[in-house]
Amino acid sequence: MSQLVPNRLLMDFEVRLAYRRTLPKPTGKLTGWSKEFMLPALCEMDGQEPFADVYACWNDDGIAVACRVRCRDKKLTCDPAKFWKGDNLRICTDMRDTRDIHRATRYCQQFYILAAGLGKGRLNPVAGSTAIHRAKINAPVVAAGRIPVASQVTKTGYTIEAILPANVLSGFDPEEHPRIGFYYMLEDLALGQQYLTVGDDLYWHIDPSTWATAVLAR
Repeated sequence: MSQLVPNRLLMDFEVRLAYRRTLPKPTGKLTGWSKEFMLPALCEMDGQEPFADVYACWNDDGIAVACRVRCRDKKLTCDPAKFWKGDNLRICTDMRDTRDIHRATRYCQQFYILAAGLGKGRLNPVAGSTAIHRAKINAPVVAAGRIPVASQVTKTGYTIEAILPANVLSGFDPEEHPRIGFYYMLEDLALGQQYLTVGDDLYWHIDPSTWATAVLAR
C-alpha cells in the first residue's frame, strides 16, 4: 500500500548551513566538501534511498552548493531552456523565511543548476534563476553567467558545484536575517527525484511554506 501522506509533510525542518571563511571555488572536483557541509538525507524518513550527496555552506559572499550523484555510465540530458525536463539541481531560497505564506515574495527565488547544456556540444555547465509560479512579486531573474558553476562526469557518476553570490540573492542579509527558507530538488532522468522536504504533488515550486528553514550558523 502506498503512503498517502509523506512523513516529511508532518514536520517543520530546520537545517544548519555551516559557515566557511572562504567559499570553495567551483571546479567540479568537490575538494573540501566534508560531511560537515552535507545536508541531511530526509528522504530516508519516507523509505527512499538517497542516490546523491548534497552539500551547502555560506559566508557573507553568498551561498555555495554542491552535489555528487552516483550513477554509472551517465549520459547527461540538460537544456537550460527546459531545465525541468532533464537532469538538474534546483535550489529555492526565501531570505525572510516567512513560514505562513503560500505564495512567493520578492525575497523568494528558484535557481537551476545544470551539469551540462551550454557551449559547443552543450557540454558546459550552466546556472541561472527562473520566476516562481503564482508569486505575489518575483525577484529579478538572474541570467546565466552570473552564477559560477562547474561539473565533472566520471564512470561512477557526476558532480556539480556552484556559488550563488550575495548580489544575486534577493534580500540576503545574514546579520539581520540568519534564518532563511531553503529547499533543493535534484532530478535525474535515470534515478528519479531526491528532495529536501516534499515533492511535486505538494507544490514545492509554488509554495515557500513547504521548504525547510536553514540557519546561517557562524
